[in-house]
Amino acid sequence: MPSSISSLSASPRLQELTLAVEGMTCASCVGRVEKALRAIPSVRDVSVNLATELATVQAEPGVHAEQLIAAVNKAGYDVRQKEITLDIAGMTCASCVGRVEKALRKVPGVSEVSVNLASEKATLATTADVPVEALIAAVGRAGYDASLPAATQVGAQKTAALPAWWSVAAGAILTAPLILPMLLMLFGIAWQLPGTWQLLLATPVQFWLGARFYRAGWRALKAHTGNMDLLVALGTSAAYGLSLYQLFRQWLGNDAHAGMHGEAHFYFEAAAAVITLVLLGKWLEARAKRQTADAIRALNALRPDKATVRRDGVDSEVALSAVRIGDLVVVRPGERVAVDGVVREGLSQLDESMLTGESLPMEKQAGDRVTGGAINGDGLLLVETAAIGAETVLARIIRMVEHAQAAKAPIQRLVDQVSAVFVPVVLALALLTLLGWGLIGGDWEQALLNAVAVLVIACPCALGLATPTAIMAGTGVAARHGILIKDAEALEIAHRITAVAFDKTGTLTEGKPVLAALHAVGRNEDELLGIAAALQRNSEHPLAHAVMAAAARKNIAPAAASDSKSIPGRGTQAIVDGRRTYLGSARWMQELGAAPDSRPALGAAAHELEQQGRTISWLAQDDAEHGMTLLGLLAFGDTVKPSALKAIRRLHDLNIRTVMLSGDNYGAAAHVAKELGLDDFRANILPADKAQAIVGLRNDGGESREIIAMVGDGINDAPALAAADVGIAMSTGTDVAMQAAGITLMRGDPALVADAIDISRRTYGKIRQNLFWAFIYNVVGIPLAAFGLLNPMIAGAAMAISSVSVVSNALLLKRWHPHDGKGEKP
Repeated sequence: MPSSISSLSASPRLQELTLAVEGMTCASCVGRVEKALRAIPSVRDVSVNLATELATVQAEPGVHAEQLIAAVNKAGYDVRQKEITLDIAGMTCASCVGRVEKALRKVPGVSEVSVNLASEKATLATTADVPVEALIAAVGRAGYDASLPAATQVGAQKTAALPAWWSVAAGAILTAPLILPMLLMLFGIAWQLPGTWQLLLATPVQFWLGARFYRAGWRALKAHTGNMDLLVALGTSAAYGLSLYQLFRQWLGNDAHAGMHGEAHFYFEAAAAVITLVLLGKWLEARAKRQTADAIRALNALRPDKATVRRDGVDSEVALSAVRIGDLVVVRPGERVAVDGVVREGLSQLDESMLTGESLPMEKQAGDRVTGGAINGDGLLLVETAAIGAETVLARIIRMVEHAQAAKAPIQRLVDQVSAVFVPVVLALALLTLLGWGLIGGDWEQALLNAVAVLVIACPCALGLATPTAIMAGTGVAARHGILIKDAEALEIAHRITAVAFDKTGTLTEGKPVLAALHAVGRNEDELLGIAAALQRNSEHPLAHAVMAAAARKNIAPAAASDSKSIPGRGTQAIVDGRRTYLGSARWMQELGAAPDSRPALGAAAHELEQQGRTISWLAQDDAEHGMTLLGLLAFGDTVKPSALKAIRRLHDLNIRTVMLSGDNYGAAAHVAKELGLDDFRANILPADKAQAIVGLRNDGGESREIIAMVGDGINDAPALAAADVGIAMSTGTDVAMQAAGITLMRGDPALVADAIDISRRTYGKIRQNLFWAFIYNVVGIPLAAFGLLNPMIAGAAMAISSVSVVSNALLLKRWHPHDGKGEKP
């Protein structure tokens, strides 16, 4: 298989890019792709090969892969892409995120980049066969370290010699004697360490424990940018340098007692305290960030390493990677199901709560599907493997959650724009503070301290963490309760939903016909049901299943029948009790001479049932004495899901309008709409027209424009799901519907729709709270420091607290539970 795109130098000025184009079928396709690519100004030559499905482009170095992909897409074709995830080490703030993204976008063939400060990962979409080494090198040139996730994990296991808190503890031990005199002053005790001792204690904090800030700051400078580490390094170095200057003056003046009598002012304690506090904040922040990824770790923990496979009648334990589709896997009581498959033998109950959010165990027997990761109850199951590896439901859930947590919400664009100029602006403000205090007040020592406070209190970390930590926590807790949010954009839009459109069949209703009513003439209803069951016993038609299920519920045995025949488009006939008996449509009854009009009472009942949207089947018998006579009718309908009424009420409580889209006749749709209390409905809608119906609903709001969510489960719902502002798919439906949707509900429970909107509102609320406090913190803190109202130590503590508070606030989302769940809500 050809790579999606390769890059090499075609000439000193041009680069050659090769795209793998999908969807071309003829020479005219080739012409369209070539024309689209040549339209890009910097493209010099294009050659498209239909046989290999490759487009070779020679272009100037400034051409980005996104431009080429957009051109091919506009022409109506696709470019194969692959996804790469890298662990990024060394990022400390939002400006670091921007720098890493910028470096990766410069690599030829990279089309999309999203860097997450909270998870410390970079997710890349690439149309190129780009070597991972090239990506790692690009990150390295930007001043950071990158590695593949597996390599990072191995490395962490090998190199983790000291606990993460050791640097904080070391800093606290060395800094405590330096700040002790300040604490004693509160009690009227005047005491100070000699300057030499202060130097000895502060130096290892500054250059050993604080070395990380110098390294990261230097890398930022080399990349012609700035970050939080640079601000800390500059601020603490200024305080340390001023103290060292004062100490040298003391030494040169041979005043051995000056330090003890306070004649020389040292600020070693400020520099050491700031570094220790920042390290403490980073440690607390890292601990909190790990908790935001709990959902992914919990889902990964559901994957068993081994499975018991039965081959040739022998059970043997093998690695999960050795299991193949079609293998019979033995699941013993208490074990996790290792694969997706179908139960071939056994009866048990499975706990699927971690996958679907369903708290009650689900009974499984032969013929039922099971999902890998579920916990088996007290029965032994033999499961035929249907999916392994990346194709299992659990693997797809993990990928979906990871994608959502790696993606950026649209609101993050504002943060990125601010972060791009944050550090240069802070440096400029610190310089203005220094010059202002020094030139106007004449106290250059105080001027320097105030400038240090400005550098230290500025915190781009809180800005960078505000959005991703909330998204990670929100999508993680939603996944644990059976709500999979595919991307951050769906999460952000969902909180503004004003109307929800439901597909009817399979979404609000069970999607399976049931016997809703029956009316008999000249005999009781149970006898009528027994005759109908005799005709339907061997049929696979959905209505036949409904008849047999109704007979089984009433313990009615089918009557004896022979010479059974199915008449396409009409119904079924058989000999029952020696008489030819018919079950079918009204038109067939007319043809047989048993017109429904001959029984006025029966006809009136049929008319009323049809107004309710019921499907009517007539039962007739050929009697030698009386001829063809009607025995009665059976009415079939689709039952409303038990939780549907509760779902509609909850949406109304959230001030959300509810609409139903149905292909059924007006009567059937009106009956369901009235039963559920829907605000509106559309009947007789063809599958192809559902997307247009969504557009019409969106315009119902007039100038305010409705924000529409579409809920469906079938292939015919996919266009409407894509057309809606937010598509919500039931996982009990088709893969096509789930691909088109931004949110997937792991249970066929419409009540989860309100839960999905609720968690999106709460998550977006946390994002806004975090961004508000992050901005306000800097807007208020920096001026206070500039006007000399904060000393560097307090500024350092405030900076540490700001990042920790943002992450801690996001973690409150972990307390969220669905409406019927137990526990405290944030």
